Amino acid sequence: MKKLRFHHLKPTPGSTKQKLRKGRGEAGKRGKTAGRGTKGTGARKTVPAYFEGGQIPLYRRIPKLRGIKNGPKMSYVVVNVSDLEEKKVEGEVTPDSLRALGLTRKKGLVKVLGDGDITNKIDLKIHAISEVAKSKIESAGGTVEIIQE
Repeated sequence: MKKLRFHHLKPTPGSTKQKLRKGRGEAGKRGKTAGRGTKGTGARKTVPAYFEGGQIPLYRRIPKLRGIKNGPKMSYVVVNVSDLEEKKVEGEVTPDSLRALGLTRKKGLVKVLGDGDITNKIDLKIHAISEVAKSKIESAGGTVEIIQE
């Protein structure tokens, strides 16, 4: 029995077709204009697929995406020193305790600003604080600690 070699292989009958020979005389099916019709740009040269017949093309209709897009902005929920004095807050104060008192929203970083005065001694553990607020709390006998979250 003969071994099967690569050069013995050939396609199954009917599975391959001959290449279309366009524009080879008027007698053939695809002669003369070779399936391009008569006159016009399409008959004379190839038209790119993105050509839209002279109207403003899609790649020019869509605006350009310019510039650098910065990431999400860090925003703080603001609490003033006067708010802490008004609620008569004492002892250790954290963002969770401020939320429980209704001074801040449920989510977000909390920053204490120095509007107003404070006489209560508080130990503040907060995300951010202004220099004025820090000096007012420390002058009232409290401490300030910045926490990361």
